Amino acid sequence: AWYIFNCLGFYPFCPGADEYYIGSPCVKGLKVRLSDGGTLEMTTEGWSKDAVYVKAAYLNGKRLDSPVVRYSEIKDGAKLHFVMSKKPVKNGFRLPAGH
Repeated sequence: AWYIFNCLGFYPFCPGADEYYIGSPCVKGLKVRLSDGGTLEMTTEGWSKDAVYVKAAYLNGKRLDSPVVRYSEIKDGAKLHFVMSKKPVKNGFRLPAGH
């Protein structure tokens, strides 16, 4: 399961919590069929083995301003899109209060 999370570009920071933190996807794209029949689809733009920096991330077409995705946002299916870069970028992510 952790390998799949890594490939998707996000991972549970604390097992059992409702939050997943954005990371760098290790594949260009991936679809995961969820137990309720929904699909979680991860796509990338500019992905390569050298493009390991996340320039921007979108959940269901909306740009994320925080590097956090909640289980409630993806449990029924979602589209997570990453724009990747070969150089570090300041993407404006802000951690939520209390982190």
